[in-house]
Amino acid sequence: MNAHPHHTAEAPAIGSTELVHDYGPFDGAAVAGVSHDGRHVWAALGSRLTAIDPASGKPVRALELPCDAGTAFDGTHLYQIAEARIDRIDPDTGRVLHSIPAPSEGCDSGLAWAEGTLWVGEYRERRIHQVDPDTGTVLRTLTSDRFVTGVTWVDDALWHGTWEGEESELRRVDPADGTVLERLRLPDGIFVSGLECDGDGLFWCGGGDSGKLRAVRRSGAAPR
Repeated sequence: MNAHPHHTAEAPAIGSTELVHDYGPFDGAAVAGVSHDGRHVWAALGSRLTAIDPASGKPVRALELPCDAGTAFDGTHLYQIAEARIDRIDPDTGRVLHSIPAPSEGCDSGLAWAEGTLWVGEYRERRIHQVDPDTGTVLRTLTSDRFVTGVTWVDDALWHGTWEGEESELRRVDPADGTVLERLRLPDGIFVSGLECDGDGLFWCGGGDSGKLRAVRRSGAAPR
């Protein structure tokens, strides 16, 4: 494992975001992990991994399985944190095809897929692990100075959500050493648990115990 210390340089000036969609709550369930398969937004609702129509916010189908933290999609399979493991799931049937140990043994948060590997947030230890999806081996660890909630990749950029006290923001970090490159504040009252970018400039944010699923865009940015 190659651990990279967090860069102590001053963080960049913080930008802002605007709310585009505000959906839920969904049967009172907390929204933990969030992913996007190119058509639907998937939300981890504790025991139901639920596909949601991004245009209407309506659930369209659900897979009954443990899903209490981050969710990811590799183009074919869903990946889901379930307590101390990460499951690879057939999205058509809901069958678990393979499982690996989660790197933080139950203290994991966000989950993303990029470069043929999984990127796993560790909430309270303020870290992000790059993990081999077949073995669970930790390939790299980045550290942050804030709690890490959701994790996502946008093109070649690694982003993670933070949520401490009454403050929540999105941060773009250097995937080599964790240096903070960009910060975006979330609108007042919006906090991020799971995080995913849909490729059209929208960041989908799980709202934890609020049961909300929200989409925000960088302020002033035009839809793609």
